[in-house]
Amino acid sequence: MISINYRDGRPIYEQVRDGYRQLIITGVLPMGSKMPSVREVSASLTVNPNTIQRAYRELEAEGYIVSVPGKGSFVAERGEADSIRREELLSRFRTLLPELRQVGTNKDTLVNLIEEEYNV
Repeated sequence: MISINYRDGRPIYEQVRDGYRQLIITGVLPMGSKMPSVREVSASLTVNPNTIQRAYRELEAEGYIVSVPGKGSFVAERGEADSIRREELLSRFRTLLPELRQVGTNKDTLVNLIEEEYNV
């Protein structure tokens, strides 16, 4: 389901977290579905189980999954998680806007990028 890119500058746990987050957001992993065990993911990706556990902890902190002792982790309802993630991304976008302006990016270019994304 997810893969690791060893040329990516991000740590492996972030790649795992982001991969599962994307699967949850797109509905590939629907609400209530059981997440693969840490051991299963670790074996399939040949990654240390602690790395997978860290990714799962972060997904749980973000509200994307819930852990049930003795049963495993499950995909959570996304309402709250989507709202939190949206605010985080908008904050990052607002931080980038002044820098984009400083390097000469004009408003029309940004508007075109946004329109292209929403017309996909």
